[in-house]
Amino acid sequence: EVQLVESGGGLVQAGGSLRLSCAVSEFGTDDFALAWFRQAPGKEREGISCLEVYEGRTEYADFVKGRFTISTDTDKRMLYLQMNSLKPEDTAVYFCAAERAELCLLSPHWYDYWGQGTQVTVSS
Repeated sequence: EVQLVESGGGLVQAGGSLRLSCAVSEFGTDDFALAWFRQAPGKEREGISCLEVYEGRTEYADFVKGRFTISTDTDKRMLYLQMNSLKPEDTAVYFCAAERAELCLLSPHWYDYWGQGTQVTVSS
């Protein structure tokens, strides 16, 4: 079973930046997809970005394009989300997720493995 642990959340002013990290217990040897999601109070979990580890393809939700960047360090078994130009509406609990699949999707139903989440709060 893949285990994931997020870190790096916190309180930041609008316009600021944060980098979230996700420690991944294993990357596997092929067909591995990683993703970031978020969930605000009273809202459904939504996909932010995903990455196909061995294919190199990334995907972003429209609302973060140009502001957020997903990346990995396979040697360290880490997943990152660099978040710039943060807005109050980015306030949510952020989750990383993994799936043993070649394709990554921005649907939470695609992923079997989840971290516990880290809170990001953006003040106006």
